[in-house]
Amino acid sequence: MKKELNSKAAPGAIGPYSQAVQTGNLIFVSGQLPINAETGAMPDDIKAQTAQSIENIKAILAEAGATLDNVVKTTVLLADMSLFGAMNEVYAEYFKAIYPARAAFAVKELPKKALVEIEAVAAL
Repeated sequence: MKKELNSKAAPGAIGPYSQAVQTGNLIFVSGQLPINAETGAMPDDIKAQTAQSIENIKAILAEAGATLDNVVKTTVLLADMSLFGAMNEVYAEYFKAIYPARAAFAVKELPKKALVEIEAVAAL
């Protein structure tokens, strides 16, 4: 059985998908663009974009009573691998040991010309 999770504190889906889906004790958070849900704006630089994407994940997880401490896996999509170091600095401010497993990829382009998109899997 699956349950859809939505938070008004995170941007709504821009396509036919859910912000997150919970099944059993697992939460699958869709890739979060760095969009501020209140303003619809996206920061310009990679550090601010990384922080906003993670804040969006936090807001969605809160709907299920979870936090970033529950995250077991992330996938980071970057517009360019030259952004990895700056993204990683901000990422390290949010995630503490035991760190989630992670994959990071450079992609040709992200929706809305974002520099980063982050998805997460959490376990309750």
